[in-house]
Amino acid sequence: MLDKAVGVTRHAFRGIVMPLSDATARREIHHRVIDMKAYEREDGFYDVEAHLVDRKPFMFKRSAVPEPVQPGEPLHDLWVRVTLDSDCVVRRIEASSDVTPHAVCKGAESSLELMVGERIASGWSSKVKQRLRGSVSCTHLMEMLIPLATTALQGLMGIRKAPGRPVDANGVPLKLNSCYAYDVHREVVKVLWPEHHRAAGEPQAD
Repeated sequence: MLDKAVGVTRHAFRGIVMPLSDATARREIHHRVIDMKAYEREDGFYDVEAHLVDRKPFMFKRSAVPEPVQPGEPLHDLWVRVTLDSDCVVRRIEASSDVTPHAVCKGAESSLELMVGERIASGWSSKVKQRLRGSVSCTHLMEMLIPLATTALQGLMGIRKAPGRPVDANGVPLKLNSCYAYDVHREVVKVLWPEHHRAAGEPQAD
């Protein structure tokens, strides 16, 4: 049976009011939750943890597994912890695959150790996909490492005193055009770097 959205401009999603438009009649078919947290350790290192859970609201039959997954029970329940030093270099990775489609999936936990020694910085996503692609690792564990990196950077940024806004060799701020807000035509750039701001329709400087 399809559920009807409620509310005038907002609808409820598992008890949470969502600031989205009313949805058309529909039914839930899958629910994935990814929770990530960053921690500062007493020994000077940092831990970043990710927890992924997949559920379905109906009985689900998995291939090659005789027992179906009951409604609301997890299909996947996976954990990853990455330990970093102050330079964002990975010192340790551990994973726990508490619920997986097949027992053999737990063997992929140790595959994440291939990322030890790598630095979370530009190019991290490509390195993760290159080293852990295909049958080398678990797809879901690998995918968790990508947003985990931005969680790590956000965590460290929140406790470190910024040394100023970094620039390239020509003195141009690295943030320029790095996302929607930092487009050279937008108000944020006009406030932070007025010399680099361009009026709407005005071409960017070379």
